[in-house]
Amino acid sequence: MEDRRWKMKVEINLMGDEKYQKLAAHLTKVHNLTIAYRVLSWDQQVNMPPAGDAARAAQLATVWRLRHELFTSDITARLLEEAAQEVEGAPFDSDEASLIRVARREYDAAVKQPAEFVARFTQAKGMATAVWAKARANNDFRAFQPTLEELIDLKIEEAQQLGYKEHPYDALLEQLEPGMTTAEVKAIFDGHQPQLTALIAAIGKQANNVSDAPVHQHFEIEKQREFGLSISKAFGFDYNRGRLDISVHPFEIQFSRDDVRLTTRYHEDFLNPALFGTLHETGHGLHAQGFGTSIEGTYLSDLDAGSGAIAESQSRMWENVVGRSRGFWKWAYPKLKDTFPAQLAKVDLEAFYRAVNTVRPRFIRVEADEATYNLHIILRFELELELLTGKLKVADLPAAWNARFEQFFGIVPPADKDGVLQDIHWSQGALAYFPSYALGNLLSAQFFNKAVQDVPSIPDDITRGKFDTLLNWATTNLYQHGRKFTVDELVRRVTDKPIQWQPYVAYLEAKFKEIFRSW
Repeated sequence: MEDRRWKMKVEINLMGDEKYQKLAAHLTKVHNLTIAYRVLSWDQQVNMPPAGDAARAAQLATVWRLRHELFTSDITARLLEEAAQEVEGAPFDSDEASLIRVARREYDAAVKQPAEFVARFTQAKGMATAVWAKARANNDFRAFQPTLEELIDLKIEEAQQLGYKEHPYDALLEQLEPGMTTAEVKAIFDGHQPQLTALIAAIGKQANNVSDAPVHQHFEIEKQREFGLSISKAFGFDYNRGRLDISVHPFEIQFSRDDVRLTTRYHEDFLNPALFGTLHETGHGLHAQGFGTSIEGTYLSDLDAGSGAIAESQSRMWENVVGRSRGFWKWAYPKLKDTFPAQLAKVDLEAFYRAVNTVRPRFIRVEADEATYNLHIILRFELELELLTGKLKVADLPAAWNARFEQFFGIVPPADKDGVLQDIHWSQGALAYFPSYALGNLLSAQFFNKAVQDVPSIPDDITRGKFDTLLNWATTNLYQHGRKFTVDELVRRVTDKPIQWQPYVAYLEAKFKEIFRSW
């Protein structure tokens, strides 16, 4: 009854001043500038010739400064206030209440940052990506060091502008995972790191029982692409509303519900990077194509500005919980054998399933197995904390990385391109994003468990190549909301519990005990 009275009130109000509609239209202009920025960024990473970096950095800085100035204008403040009064009493999960809540939170943070700083930071990021890519290709950290030092200084300045109570990381984390603190993330990591270490040690005793040789052969790139596309389509990604390209570092980027771009990268002698990279980005893409039509084109439709943990829960769920499951490969492996008959003729399903689920220390995060992956994130998290406080200098970062890597994994990266230079994130100024990957892993199991609880046929459906059951559940419970909710709000709404690490560890233990039979 309360909701119906509120809807009647809104209908009456919208025939009058229409304050909410004015706010929504204003924020759509802000959103459109965000998308213009993303188009330029996508082109820079996929199509643009190398000589265009300086001009593109200036273009990006101009667009983002315009966006910042529009968003932080007095007009935004006035419209937020007026619209909030007009829709007072709206249900928490309504489009109207959610738009005002999200925009207010982000406006309050944005007005703390001067337009000059925003333009300077954006231009620095625009130049840094190319510097990083060249340094990585040449295995030359010192070539990237001055650029990274500048970016770290800018992130420290940003944290000071935004303000924090306990740690500068809190200010940056709040922009990515509103409501979460560094202490909360650390507690989650401290909770399950010993469990992962014990699991990896137990698996290590049985390492000789599994070989990943089947995925280390010559695989023609065009056939890899065709197979990856076929699985992506089977999962439900609509290529009439998306595309797949090649980039140095795989990513997904959303311009609208009907224009979602994926990228991957290929190795001729290793099947996993492109295959699971494509499935990972497909998970992001399904999320981006799945939000409700009522928020299409609005400020709430910008998933790339929403919770990273929610986003990564879906990329990791489709990549791993589905894509590395025995049930999935019962359906998919005959198709892969048809694609690569010479390479896989003598490899049975069990051998291949084990090959894509081998557990061993690997230098590259995006090639890591499910058991070791979160340790890669914890390593980055710890180094980022030290960089932001000045405890760790950028010049000492390669040595610190290698020492921490040896502590965690027992091996040392042979080159910086396999260590400190492997990720694009720091060149994009994305400090504090890495925890979202680990949180996403935890949520991938928590959400999947809930999906199976609600729809018990999902595991059998996956075995038959029927993925719409899971996709429909995810669309209804997760995707349709856009970025209305913080990660804590959504996970409690769906599972009635906060983020928990226990379901993920239980999932790993059950899976790998079955693969290795015992330990």
